[in-house]
Amino acid sequence: MKTGQPATKAGEEAIKRLQYHQSDHCVAVGLSGGVDSSLTAALLVEAGWKVEGITLWLMSGKGACCSDGLIDAASLCEQLGITHHVVDSRKQFQKEIVEELLKGYKKGITPLPCSRCNRTVKFGPMLNWAEKERQIKYLATGHYARTQDPIESEKKLSLPGDMRGRYKLLRGLDLNKDQSYFLYDLTQEVLGKVVFPLGELTKSETRKEALRYGLRTANKPESQDLCLVDHHGSMKAFLDNYLPPKEGEIVLKDGTVIGKHDGIEHFTIGQRKGLGISWQEPLHVVKIEADLNRIVVAPRQESGQSSCIVGAVNWISISPPDQSIIVEVQIRYKSQPINARLTPIKPIKNDFERNRPYRCHLEFYEQVFSVTPGQAAVFYEGDYVLGGGIIENNQSN
Repeated sequence: MKTGQPATKAGEEAIKRLQYHQSDHCVAVGLSGGVDSSLTAALLVEAGWKVEGITLWLMSGKGACCSDGLIDAASLCEQLGITHHVVDSRKQFQKEIVEELLKGYKKGITPLPCSRCNRTVKFGPMLNWAEKERQIKYLATGHYARTQDPIESEKKLSLPGDMRGRYKLLRGLDLNKDQSYFLYDLTQEVLGKVVFPLGELTKSETRKEALRYGLRTANKPESQDLCLVDHHGSMKAFLDNYLPPKEGEIVLKDGTVIGKHDGIEHFTIGQRKGLGISWQEPLHVVKIEADLNRIVVAPRQESGQSSCIVGAVNWISISPPDQSIIVEVQIRYKSQPINARLTPIKPIKNDFERNRPYRCHLEFYEQVFSVTPGQAAVFYEGDYVLGGGIIENNQSN
């Protein structure tokens, strides 16, 4: 694709990496209708790849990830001169994301839908569809993350675990946009077939390159919310659409009742605002007791914890360790990594994530706040994602 304008240095380097990528240079691009996936497709076309676009139809009705996104993705493919496919994934999204999300909230946890969606709805299914329907074996997305193949990484790397023969997942170069946290659950089979052209670009460089190509999405605002929030207007509206109000108590740790709530699903660990109570000092949610339908709150100085259990662990850049290792752990997207000792514990069958038996105990080197059951704890060594899993009920509270 010729633009008549010189590429930025970052754009030139991205194109060179794609030109020398060890694949057959046939790829399906997951298109959401945003600037990141749009530029991903444009870079691949300019690098000489045979490109086809795929957009997943996840929900009916209005929303940036649905009707608006479909239109922008289709227009982009027309501009680039590539084929566009729309794959109806609504049933799978409803089953794997909406239903599982509601189950989690009913249990008093705060599920993380994005990593689950990447595993069960997006990457694997898109790869399977592309190979079956179009005989394409590679998938590219606009995620800010990087990969390394086994040969490249083992020449110059030492990780706290057996990394032989494994594809590696790394943070995106732009730490403000790094999305590796949401990709920890990808399998080795998938990781060996994905391409992240934006992994070494910053967001500002992406915008500049998109303008150079004249992409209609170049100045499109970023969605700041989950697709479900974008679709329904707010997470509360989404939950209220499925779960009826159920009044319960808000209590202190000693059981003193200090307020009422209309549903445990509207609260998350660490929450301070929107509790609907007045107290002599700020209070934070420290526990959600689904069986008693009540919210437990405490002052911040009583809200920290020193350890937690993580289940449904997926080891990605290393094999499952058989002894304790030191890791940097990230417990929320955008949270700062925290040093911790990770100790494997006996695997069990987990109702929340079947076929994910690996579990571990994390002992933090400092008190940590907002350790939230249902969210992901992702383990790093520098830029390398070692693995990650789902935080289970904490031990300290």
